[in-house]
Amino acid sequence: MDIIETVFVRNNLIVAFAAIGLVMWVSYFFANKLTAGRIHGSAIAIALGLLAAYWGGITTGGTRGVSDFALLGGIGLMGGGMMRDFAIVATAFGVKFSELKKAGLAGAVSIFAGVIVSFVVGAAVAVMFGYTDPASITTIGAGAVTYIVGPVTGEAIGASDAVITLSVAAGLVKSILVMIGTPLVAKSIGLDNPQSAMVFGGLMGTTSGVAAGLAATDPKLVPYGAMTATFYTGVGCLLGPSVLYFIVSAIF
Repeated sequence: MDIIETVFVRNNLIVAFAAIGLVMWVSYFFANKLTAGRIHGSAIAIALGLLAAYWGGITTGGTRGVSDFALLGGIGLMGGGMMRDFAIVATAFGVKFSELKKAGLAGAVSIFAGVIVSFVVGAAVAVMFGYTDPASITTIGAGAVTYIVGPVTGEAIGASDAVITLSVAAGLVKSILVMIGTPLVAKSIGLDNPQSAMVFGGLMGTTSGVAAGLAATDPKLVPYGAMTATFYTGVGCLLGPSVLYFIVSAIF
């Protein structure tokens, strides 16, 4: 047993891939059998991941979820920024540039419109719940943009850890809602071609939510939605701690 434990701990990244693969298999199984595909497997997987992170923190008293277990330490690397960014960039290889050009001005406008509208809604909710300092309002608003933009903005402008955590929570809720809601509204909003997928990705912006939602709608649309959603995240990271923060500071 000691030999087996040593081998698995030394190769914990491989163990992480196997564990995540098992979770994805279980999630897609439940999505198909219990919801008939109405809820995408990725949404169930994220919910299971959040529960596992909570359980890992309670059990170990650590701060890194299940990766505080030596056997599952590789999940910390697998779920880190390097792998995440690699996965996001990899989606671009499925894009046909002839289709990308067709989105034109509408695709560009959707990115900025999506960032600003999401930020305003998030900032308004922060004010409604009693936040008055510009750093907190901006960070929570940025979290409503995406759960990546929130912490990036919060760290840059000196927001508290509690507020940064709230911004991540806001972004996760948005991501899950987009995952679940996309296949339900796809027909009614004409989400059936690369151009509409790019506009949709620009408006929603949460790359994981858009990718999972489009995968449940039509897998061929995923690269197009993920492309503009990735630009959306970049624009949010640029505007959040600069222009948007200055505007909020001027108001409050």
